Amino acid sequence: MQKCWFERGLRPAVKQQLVREFIYAFNSVCPQTGESFSLILPQADTGAMQYYMNKLSKQYPYYRILLCMDKAGWHTTKQLQLPENIVIWFLPPYSPELNPVEMIWKHIRAKYFNNRIFETLDDVEKQLSKSLKEIFISLHEIKQLTFYKWMHLN
Repeated sequence: MQKCWFERGLRPAVKQQLVREFIYAFNSVCPQTGESFSLILPQADTGAMQYYMNKLSKQYPYYRILLCMDKAGWHTTKQLQLPENIVIWFLPPYSPELNPVEMIWKHIRAKYFNNRIFETLDDVEKQLSKSLKEIFISLHEIKQLTFYKWMHLN
């Protein structure tokens, strides 16, 4: 739920949108450096996950990538073939707050999608693309959003 300014005593009317179409944003982020990698794909399944991991691996061929994920079906399937430089670490159930990229999504939803109605799925994709580009320009902002205080403990 988001807050907004409105005349006292009156209830603001916010248009509601029923969505029957979907796009999916796959994203990885390094909280320590602020580097990130995103793809917007038409589906979220094993094939899309494989495609994403292959592209991520090629983007960072000299990195050892620890990919933090929940246990969605397309994350846990034995059909996934992990690239050599990617290791998966599964989150405990019901703990999205442990995934640094969730802090990015929370920020994007609040700043770029709050109380917005889109005419088409293409408009949603344009807004999503714009938000990802804007936020990922600033490595400092990424680090602020994702680098937890507990990571600074000595």
